[in-house]
Amino acid sequence: MSKLLIHGPNKLQGEILIHGAKNSTLPLMAASLLCEGQCILHNCPILSDVETSLKILRYLGCRIERSGSDVVIDPTSAINYEIPDNLMREMRSSIVFLGAIVSCMAKAKLSFPGGCELGPRPIDLHLLALRKMGVVINEDHGC
Repeated sequence: MSKLLIHGPNKLQGEILIHGAKNSTLPLMAASLLCEGQCILHNCPILSDVETSLKILRYLGCRIERSGSDVVIDPTSAINYEIPDNLMREMRSSIVFLGAIVSCMAKAKLSFPGGCELGPRPIDLHLLALRKMGVVINEDHGC
């Protein structure tokens, strides 16, 4: 087993740039639907799943501005409660939008998510949690 030996007492100092994480960014993007005004997210990675999330937010009616790794989301014009099948199937994590849409619009319609090459990834925990909070969920023909 390798060891890491540290001899001190040297003071650590300096700055490093931390890359944005997709698994943090995607839930924050979905949560932006709950904001009463603009939501600014810094250090958003430029990845296909992040771009798909931006497409979903635009489809829902949000105004989006991206400048480098900064994203401004304005959910005040969001009016749609449906996510089209083609956007849902682009990424597995699209399910994170379900709770936010239900909270804002009092209803949601979407298909099961896709996009995972690692095999099936159940969404049962998401559905169970929403049901425990009183959401009535009807599963019909893949929606």
